[in-house]
Parts: sequence; C-alpha cells; structure tokens
Amino acid sequence: MPKITRRTIAKSLCAALAVPIVGRASAQGAGAYPPAGQTLKVIVPYPAGGATDVVGRIVADRLSALWNVPLIVENVAGAASNIGTDRVAKGPADGTQILIVTPQIAINQFLYAKLAFDPEKDIVPIAQVARLPNILVVKKALGESIKTVKDLIDYAKANPGKLNYASSGAGSTIHLSAEMFKRRTGTDMVHVAYRGSAPAVNDLVAGHVDLMFDNATSIIGQVRSGTVGALGITSATRSALLPDLPPIADTVPGFDTAAWFGIGVRSETPEPIIDKIEQSVLKVMQEAVVKERLANVITDAAPSDRRTFGAWVVGERKKWGDLIRELKITAQ
Repeated sequence: MPKITRRTIAKSLCAALAVPIVGRASAQGAGAYPPAGQTLKVIVPYPAGGATDVVGRIVADRLSALWNVPLIVENVAGAASNIGTDRVAKGPADGTQILIVTPQIAINQFLYAKLAFDPEKDIVPIAQVARLPNILVVKKALGESIKTVKDLIDYAKANPGKLNYASSGAGSTIHLSAEMFKRRTGTDMVHVAYRGSAPAVNDLVAGHVDLMFDNATSIIGQVRSGTVGALGITSATRSALLPDLPPIADTVPGFDTAAWFGIGVRSETPEPIIDKIEQSVLKVMQEAVVKERLANVITDAAPSDRRTFGAWVVGERKKWGDLIRELKITAQ
C-alpha cells in the first residue's frame, strides 16, 4: 500500500470537499424513493473539512451516482452535533434528509442536562459506514523516554497527577478515550480541554501539554513528521492503514474507543424508504473507490446493516453512559 503522508491527506480532503454532489432527477413512479424532481440533503452535524464531513461527502457522492438524483451536503454544526441532529429529528419523515450519525448520538444524552430531541426515539440508525481510530501520542520530549503504552502507564503511576492530556472538548471521543484509559489503567492525569482538535494539537507539538488521544486523520501528519511520538491506536485490533502502531488493547485488554460514522433518518420514516437507503448504502460501501477514498484519510470502511448498527449504538450508549455517570462529566 502506498505511504500515507500529510500531503496525501490534504489532497484527499480537498478532493472530497470539491466533489459536486449533483445528479439528474430521473422519472419515478408515485411514492417511489428517491422522489422525482426533489433534491435530497445529507446533514453533516460538524463543520466542513473534518473527518465527519469527508465521510459524509464520500457517501453522498456515491449515493447520488447510484440513485441518479441530486444529494446536497449541508453542514449544520454546533453543540457537539446536537444542532444538526435536531434538524433531522424535527425534519420531514420522508428520507429527504439523511443524517451522518457520529458517536455523539450515544454520548450527548449523558453529557447534557436536556436535549431538544430524544436520540433514542427520534433518529433511526440505518447503517454504519466507517470507523476511525484515535492515536495515543505524546509530546516529542516525552517520546524520547516513553516509547510504548506500558512505558506511559509506568511513568503515570510513578508520577500521579503530573501528566496532563489535551482534548478537543468535554465529551468527545478524544476526551473519553483518555478517561477510559485512566480508569482501565489506574492512572491519574489532568484534563486540558480545548475548543477543537487543532489548537490542542498545536499546544501538544509546542510541548505545552503532555499527551493526547487524537483522531488519526488529524494527527497523522505530526506522527509522520516526528513532531509527536505515537504509542498506539485505540481500536481493538491492528489497522491495515496504520500497521506500525499496536492497539492499546494489546497492553490494556478490552480497550476500544474508535470513532465511527453511520447513516440515519428521522423516526416515522416509512420502512420501504429505510430499506432502500440501507440497501443502497451497503452497496456503495463495497465500491473500491469508496474504500480508497476513506483509506486516504486513515478511515476504515466498516459497513453494517440496520440491525447490527442499532445494536452497536446500544452498546456504545452503555459503555459511554456508564463512564460519564461514574465520572460526573458534563458538557462545557
């Protein structure tokens, strides 16, 4: 497989953002899906340019080609995906708004005192499409002596409370990965929350914070250039896209906090429409071009059907809900 570099990722991000998600509306019978002459929207609940946006545009592009109808990607960012998810939860129940589902659908109900929608009742998860591991990285100065996950655990236990870790904000998988690590290893580290991953990475590279669990798409450039030291990935098994990095689970059994992406719609959407979307998403996820474009941003294609994805989300709610309640974490 060709070497993945920061330039490769930049080109892939630009290509994904530049894709014109358009198509021609074809003749449809009454009640058919997609509806004739109507533009469908793919709601991405995060800003343009991030991993969620890139995945959403890849899926939208291929569904548009398969269905031969226009699919417009709309970024509805804010409140850790709550605003975009609420848009779909209160939108039309006809499949004309498709949500890119993220881990926050299984997290935010435990972080926020009140949500404007019910994530368990108002959104139907239809299919998982991809998973993105986080990478455990340390600042360069620490990387000279801490080269493995075991080294980090040993150092943290010998120096309780001395290490700090950066995150992109309370309740993100980046933050919760670190908290899960602390709980599983019995270590004590101080949380330093930032407004987004970019400023956190900047301070990590500058040496102002000690370590971070950042998503692979965001941090891989620094890993490749050697400005941070990479210790392992958060997915339960080794990734073919990051073959040189061992899973943290090799040292901390059962550790698995990879980010993931899926497709969902508003509840009350008719079953035939849900079935059509599910079958179509699973079909395009088998395309070589989709797997290649995801690989270019260090994301594994991980398609699963409605039943499997629904069970996955339930399991994620159990995992994160227990942790958030135990640690009394709240949205900031």
